[in-house]
Amino acid sequence: MSIYKRGNVYWFDFMFNGVRFQGSTKQANRRAAGEIEAAKKTQLAKGEVGIEHREPTPSFVAFAERFRQEMKSKHQAKPNTVNYYENGLNRLLLYPALHKANLAHVDEQMIAAYIVWRRAQKNANYKKSNGAAPLKVATVNRELEVLRRMLRLALEWKLLGVIPKIRRQPGEEGRDRVVSHNEERAYLAVARQPLRDIATIIIDAGMRPEEVFRMRSENVHLEPAGDARFGYIYNPFGKTKYARRNIPLSQRLKAILEMRQQPEGWVFAAKTKTGHIDSVKSQHRDALRHSKVKPFVLYSLRHTMLTRLGEAGAEAFAIQKIAGHSSVLISQRYVHPSPEAIENAMGRLEAYNASKAVAERVQ
Repeated sequence: MSIYKRGNVYWFDFMFNGVRFQGSTKQANRRAAGEIEAAKKTQLAKGEVGIEHREPTPSFVAFAERFRQEMKSKHQAKPNTVNYYENGLNRLLLYPALHKANLAHVDEQMIAAYIVWRRAQKNANYKKSNGAAPLKVATVNRELEVLRRMLRLALEWKLLGVIPKIRRQPGEEGRDRVVSHNEERAYLAVARQPLRDIATIIIDAGMRPEEVFRMRSENVHLEPAGDARFGYIYNPFGKTKYARRNIPLSQRLKAILEMRQQPEGWVFAAKTKTGHIDSVKSQHRDALRHSKVKPFVLYSLRHTMLTRLGEAGAEAFAIQKIAGHSSVLISQRYVHPSPEAIENAMGRLEAYNASKAVAERVQ
């Protein structure tokens, strides 16, 4: 019987007329799962279920090369993104089990084994007195992100009927760190340009670093619209429609962008392949060293801004609009209502109910 257990439920996996069928029976009982699989085969034999023809499932190595070419083509204007996928793929292919596997055989168990194998390795780029430093969780998570994107593409291309769940490993430092106001002042005081302006935009507008790098003067609107005070930035880039958004300016940002404003072109132009700044890593490293601020990654400034929004009482939907999150569930983690805010909300509800009751009596 071609059923196997994944997690707490059984899955079926069989071939019919040269086509592979794979999926969850949603059953924890093996016998019940076998009956569902048998029913599925009967339906196929009777022609009650349309057969979706798929290409033969390729090896992991073969599809990795297709994925590599797809990423090069899709992100040809973003060399850093191409390098991100290149580096992740190269690391994944070093794992013997993945290198030998058929793409359809990559499951949660194999991924868990990869994580154990990878975490046991050392980071040879950073030496300590007692040898190479342990590999960072962030490094493993980047490789898992590449694997997730690769398997999703195989699903989109109908090479796989189901893909395993891949979860980020906990313990990643820096990205979710909240920078205090004192740390912000110390950091910006020693940051060189263009890092100082880039970091200020991130921490005041909550933009992603790559969104700031790719800002164009045509998308900076210094004149306020409607009841706004200081204008806005339009961000036309992003993987989802939510990333494409208008971001209100603060007074500090308006002053910075007035200094950098020109009729058209990149706000942070540079002599790179893209024509704009792609990285400020060396400047960021220097600013951390001179300011003696506890290390953080540049993305932490976005997380800091969104955390401050939540602490200031912004609603989850407002945070979603500003941050460009694809789901309000992501934004909700920044909302921490105080007892006073909850009490005020109940007071507003009571006043609303009372006004409605009066209005209905008048009618």
